[in-house]
Amino acid sequence: MAKPRSPIATAVRPFKALFASDAFEGILLIFVAVAALVVANSPWSHAYHELFHATLSWTPIPKLNTLHLWINDALMAIFFFVVGLEVKREIIAGNLSDARKRRLPVLAAIAGMAAPAGVYMLIAGSEPQLVSGWAIPAATDIAFAMGVIGLLGTRVPAALRLFLLTVAIVDDIGAVLVIALFYTANIKLVWLLGSLLVFGIMMAFNRMGVTKLLPFILGALVLWYCVLNSGVHATIAGVVAALAIPMRKTDGSSMLETLEHGLVGWNAYLVVPLFGFANAGVALAGLGMDEFFAPLPLAVGAGLVFGKQIGIFATIVLADKLGIAKRPEDSTWPEIWGTTVLCGIGFTMSLFISELAFPNYRLLIEEAKIGILTGSLISAVLGYAILRMTTTHPELRAQSS
Repeated sequence: MAKPRSPIATAVRPFKALFASDAFEGILLIFVAVAALVVANSPWSHAYHELFHATLSWTPIPKLNTLHLWINDALMAIFFFVVGLEVKREIIAGNLSDARKRRLPVLAAIAGMAAPAGVYMLIAGSEPQLVSGWAIPAATDIAFAMGVIGLLGTRVPAALRLFLLTVAIVDDIGAVLVIALFYTANIKLVWLLGSLLVFGIMMAFNRMGVTKLLPFILGALVLWYCVLNSGVHATIAGVVAALAIPMRKTDGSSMLETLEHGLVGWNAYLVVPLFGFANAGVALAGLGMDEFFAPLPLAVGAGLVFGKQIGIFATIVLADKLGIAKRPEDSTWPEIWGTTVLCGIGFTMSLFISELAFPNYRLLIEEAKIGILTGSLISAVLGYAILRMTTTHPELRAQSS
């Protein structure tokens, strides 16, 4: 006979299940964003800003002279490294390796970046100083969006979950390209050539069948330092380094899969939350409706809430009707619509791009944050509500209850 559970075990069981689910990462990011907002609007606000933006008394790398720069330019390279590993795995052996499977997510992701940028430009494009922020609402936060999906349990069809994940991965590829092409400072050719040389050496290690991890780690660090000084944003080094990591199987697993599995937890529970806490804090005291509806926050928020869902949903409908690609299996149009609304959760990548779009303009960055947080919140709540109300899979509801 099974031993009866204690009251304590029964009470903590839902929390243990939540911690192990897709939802936890999204909930953690919500908590971090709220914590940053609370601290930034508390008596500790000055200490909060001093902690991240005050010049460090000593730093081994002069270009990184604040904690904020260490987080955004160094620690976030780990985030981009994991993104690069995930993208490479998907392209070689995942959903992006099959032309038929990747057709719809790729088309949807492209439209899902173009439409928010278009909405942004319609609202803010007439002001020259705001034009550089066009890409802020173009990115989707994987962890946040999948976290909201996780809250719905098995109510959401598996094919729709997979579609959202694949769109977000393609979206990340697009965001990395946008950062590399449009948010690059003056190029320093010597450092850029040095970066290419280091990458070539890492690829040579791969081709020669090097199985030791240390040469790749050292190569990635040197590559990051070269890119940091080249004028290209340093975090791009994370993605580039990931492309050189071998995926061939040795002893049942590959170096790429080992690294990805080893870093994904650090990424989800340290790197991204720390980045969110350092970047999401915005002072709300004295803000009225005029500030929320100023061109920059309005353009960012509207791009996330309206641009994302319009671009992605319209693409799915057209692709399905024209026979270019089929919509996700076992999914109704209302469910697909709700999922496209969730793609308007920008958070991590949007915050990151806002820092690149308006360097040295803290006021504009703060305004962009208002739009990001507001647009992401609306997208999360609206998407969740739509999916909660429109799910038509009683057998799945029965399983999750």
